[in-house]
Amino acid sequence: MRVLVTRPPPIDAPVGDPESEGFTPIYFPTIRISPPADPRPLDEALQRLPGCAWAVFTSANAVEAVREGLDRIGRSFPTNVRVAAIGPQTAARLESQGIAVDYLPAEFISDAVVPGLGDLAGMRVFLPLGDLAENTIPDAVAAAGGIPEIVTAYHTLPADPDPDGLAALRAGVDAIAFTSGSTAANFAALVRVAGLDPFRLPGDPLIACIGPKTAAAARSAGFRVDLVAEEHTFAGLVSALKEASVR
Repeated sequence: MRVLVTRPPPIDAPVGDPESEGFTPIYFPTIRISPPADPRPLDEALQRLPGCAWAVFTSANAVEAVREGLDRIGRSFPTNVRVAAIGPQTAARLESQGIAVDYLPAEFISDAVVPGLGDLAGMRVFLPLGDLAENTIPDAVAAAGGIPEIVTAYHTLPADPDPDGLAALRAGVDAIAFTSGSTAANFAALVRVAGLDPFRLPGDPLIACIGPKTAAAARSAGFRVDLVAEEHTFAGLVSALKEASVR
């Protein structure tokens, strides 16, 4: 099964890597991660971090941005701040930086994290987010009486189309894996520029999404969604594709 993956290859292969599961992954990144042009807001937020009760990390990209910011200002992550992570890969990236994870919600979605943080009344919660992040967590923190400390940690930008990926699309792939709403929208734009119809591709590939929000964004972009991972992680997405391949 040839699977077009709309994110960059992982630095270290996670559990559920397509190749380890017997698929042929074709990496066709539709987004690229960029640091903010002005790092001062993040640096200032990191200087205030010791006054927060919790830090919530929604992605490995946020972890890397915070690590780079701490290096820049010459500080380490404060031990008095409790840490929540969404998804096992985010948690693994934190632990690889020597940052212990205090809470990992059973559901790997933004909506699930705040109920597990306990009493937030009057508490500051550090939220390093991407520029395209929804307000789900900040709104939930505020609704619980907490004070969301929101800072843009990174920007999500469209990537340049990969020639090998375009060649694979023209030849036909079996499935396309979307890992976020922005990957679906950017994929449609990139393949249109290359002269392809994103909704009528050779081979009529399955469209697989990492979770319900990604699926909703893909449908809004015009895609027919065939699979939504029950576990909202990349490993869960690969597992859903594996199940589909043996039906």
